[in-house]
Amino acid sequence: MAYKDAIKMLRAKMIVTQTELADLLGVRFGTVNRWEAGAYEPTIKSKRKLDPLFKKYGIEVEEKI
Repeated sequence: MAYKDAIKMLRAKMIVTQTELADLLGVRFGTVNRWEAGAYEPTIKSKRKLDPLFKKYGIEVEEKI
């Protein structure tokens, strides 16, 4: 699954807004918004923060090579 879809699914499973997820990850609302729109992918630092959440909620992300 692409990051944009994985992040949308994560928010749905966690029942949080883009703003709440942004606060949890230490990024801005606009950053999460752009990830979900597919405009940008998370940075390596953000991916490290997202990874345990994806694992906890059983979401598999497909890395681009």
